[in-house]
Amino acid sequence: MARWEVSDELWAVIEPLLPKQERFRHPGCKRIDDRKTLQRVLFVLYTGVQWEFLPQELGFGSGPTCWRRLAEWQRAGV
Repeated sequence: MARWEVSDELWAVIEPLLPKQERFRHPGCKRIDDRKTLQRVLFVLYTGVQWEFLPQELGFGSGPTCWRRLAEWQRAGV
């Protein structure tokens, strides 16, 4: 298991702390899973890669999306 992968045990502790998002800014777009987003944030913190260079081939998706989610969690006090 890579250092940025979130185990089931750790996710069970973290998930209740994250705010639930009920309304989407863009209703046609599906929100990226919080667990996957957290793994992406941890990857950036672990490797030091810039958000815009988050490797697409690892299935991480958009760096700016992960950055916005982290900012959202920070505003919520997580």
